[in-house]
Amino acid sequence: MTPTVARPAGSSGSAAPVSLDPRDVLLLTDEMAESAPPLCPKIILEGTRLTRKTELAFALNEHPRVVGPRRYRYHSPVISGEWGGLTNQAWGPSPISFGPEEEPAAVEVFRTWTRLFELHRYYSWIVDRFHLSARADQQRRGRDFDDAGLEERLLPLGFAIVLCTRAEETFASAREERLLVSAKPDQYDDLGVFLAEQRALRRLAAASRLPVLELEVAGRTVGDLAEEVADWLDHRDLLRAPTGAVPGRPAGAAGAAPDQVR
Repeated sequence: MTPTVARPAGSSGSAAPVSLDPRDVLLLTDEMAESAPPLCPKIILEGTRLTRKTELAFALNEHPRVVGPRRYRYHSPVISGEWGGLTNQAWGPSPISFGPEEEPAAVEVFRTWTRLFELHRYYSWIVDRFHLSARADQQRRGRDFDDAGLEERLLPLGFAIVLCTRAEETFASAREERLLVSAKPDQYDDLGVFLAEQRALRRLAAASRLPVLELEVAGRTVGDLAEEVADWLDHRDLLRAPTGAVPGRPAGAAGAAPDQVR
């Protein structure tokens, strides 16, 4: 259907519809987008395994309300703390699961990424697991990950955390679905590890200085989850670069309970 607009009343005193070429509509959309501050949300998706973080990351990275309308797909960034590139081995240690010998490299990864965020602060960034996952994993191993100062740098950039969770009784069914496609099924043998990690991430998120949304994923589509995140980002004024006060939370609200969408 060709878009139409009403023609202003002329000498005839009547108004008639005027057809618009679809290409003109696209040009008008582009002009409106260029006149507004760019959409550049910065989202850290946290959560244990089987909580649909990666699927949600890709959905958000193409969502028109989050990154703007697109005519074609292109290389907008999704990065992950789960990348196991610290050693030359398959399924090797990542900046989350590093051992003592990899700690200097892992710490430098977080610092490097954070510096990149600072330099490209007017771009959207979607991160599939970051510092909270590193702290939770290291604490499980009897160590602690020193991320001192990391959130102090992320906060003025407008970063927010979406903590993906699921009801504990739904993990078993989620595992059965994942085993149909997993290349390393033994990583899902012990669901108790995931339950403990989810509790640890909730505790760490509650103490975070960043705005936090806890998002229940069980029984919901990825599209529905992405819409909820977009609504929350819009409501908290987190879709564009901060211009004044610290975004997302009122002053003195560090450690506040996460928002919840269920």
